[in-house]
Amino acid sequence: MKMKQEKILEALLFASGESVSLAKLAEAVECDVPLTRNLLARLAETYERESSGILLMETEEHYRLCTNPAYYPQVQRLLQLPSKKPLSPAVLETLSIIAYKQPVTKAVIEEIRGVNVDYAVNRLLAYGFIIEKGRLDAPGKPILLATSEEFLRFYGLKNADELQAQHVNLIYPPPPL
Repeated sequence: MKMKQEKILEALLFASGESVSLAKLAEAVECDVPLTRNLLARLAETYERESSGILLMETEEHYRLCTNPAYYPQVQRLLQLPSKKPLSPAVLETLSIIAYKQPVTKAVIEEIRGVNVDYAVNRLLAYGFIIEKGRLDAPGKPILLATSEEFLRFYGLKNADELQAQHVNLIYPPPPL
């Protein structure tokens, strides 16, 4: 029965093409959340053990199927995906500040960096690495910025707390997923 439920989870994630919450997956396979989490962990282990072309990624209790980074060059060639220009050091510094201080306003980032960060923030928004997380309850109601699910996926993190636990170096990012 567990094997069938794993296959159903795999089919659901493949069909969705995007992240799905653990609660929704549990409901879809008619299991409780702990059992569903266990089934997903087993599925992820299978992909890793077999050096599969896909991986199961978890970010903030959401799951999705992703291309194994080891095969990204071939996927890029087949789909004729344009190479993304690497982020400049200034943009990466801005990303680091947002990641470690989130949620944070542009004013705080500018105070830390000592320069205007409009370009860097716009670039990070375009890459999907940051999101607007609300507004600060202060005069002018400045926008609060935080990292996105795309950021977590790109750096292979389950949640923002892993940044400090794993001592992630945002300045030298891994290859794209």
